[in-house]
Amino acid sequence: MLKDAVAKFANEQVRPKVQEMDEKELLDKTILKGLFDQGLMGIETPSEYNGAESSFMSAILTVEELAKVDPSLSVICDVQNTLVNTLFGKYGTPAQKEKYMTRLATDTVGCFCLSEAGSGSDAFALQTRAVKQGNKYILNGTKMWITNSYEAEIFLVFANVDPSKGYKGITCFIVEKDMGVKIAKKEIKLGIRASSTCSLSFDDIEIPEENVLGEVGKGYKYAIEILNEGRIGIAAQMIGLAQGAFDSALPYMYQRKQFGTAIGDFQGMQFQVAQIATEIEAARLMTYNAARLKEQGHDFVKEAAMAKLYSSQIAEKAASKAIEWVGGVGFTREFPIEKYFRDCKIGAIYEGTSNIQLQTIAKLIKPKYV
Repeated sequence: MLKDAVAKFANEQVRPKVQEMDEKELLDKTILKGLFDQGLMGIETPSEYNGAESSFMSAILTVEELAKVDPSLSVICDVQNTLVNTLFGKYGTPAQKEKYMTRLATDTVGCFCLSEAGSGSDAFALQTRAVKQGNKYILNGTKMWITNSYEAEIFLVFANVDPSKGYKGITCFIVEKDMGVKIAKKEIKLGIRASSTCSLSFDDIEIPEENVLGEVGKGYKYAIEILNEGRIGIAAQMIGLAQGAFDSALPYMYQRKQFGTAIGDFQGMQFQVAQIATEIEAARLMTYNAARLKEQGHDFVKEAAMAKLYSSQIAEKAASKAIEWVGGVGFTREFPIEKYFRDCKIGAIYEGTSNIQLQTIAKLIKPKYV
């Protein structure tokens, strides 16, 4: 039922505005409001905080369905649910949950601020500092590549309170935009253009000590744990994208004829279609399995890394093949497939590059054999 409802919202309300949002590189406010109205920005959030109180798998299915129509919109929903809301749900105090989770489920966008110019894959080399002064912290530094930051009002910022302790000084802070968060630059991107990606600056921002999320010095642990979950969300985005590109190409292939035969009926094309369909399904099952393991409380880090790695690879392959299948029209912006091709590349980059996924998988395989 949820899957059908999300698909209906995506096709009826989102699809007519996809091209415009992509060209303007700006999320339509009515679409954002629609996400909140549909309950899609607080899927796992308890009902006492105005959330849908649903499951992690529900969030994954939602991200997948949205990505079939617009991968940009799906990542907005994904970050809100699998990163921001989950951090509050796991580590927030009752007062923090009441204050922030209610807003995040109702009408407020949040973002996850970890990456910096010198700390991408090496995330814990971050230089943003928070210095304790009485009952507050003074925050200084910059963040880069922060998803949803243009629309966000709530920022989960990772900063080091004691560099002498290395990564064990990293702490997560709840920062509100009106505390003085500045958008230094809004990136102009290849794909997922309706999803904002910005550089942020923090100049002597005063943060009350009650805005520490979780424990001081445990931010590194929270970031690692939450990104492992988030990778399942990105895998879902990529399989939705792959399916969207596939679904956009096939009707045309059976309508257009060459040499008196529909393109899709040539055996060479049939084999390619069957191969891509099989690989999308394999990626989907890997993603659902990782989500299942996470929901049941089992180890899922390896499976999440595998799902993200493989799904991002298949998204690239499916989007590229879909353009080839429809020919010249697929290379134009009159047809939606070129956007899927532009959008897919980010899957191999954010929330852990493909090389980081391979490294994680290899590390987790090794103990079984030594």
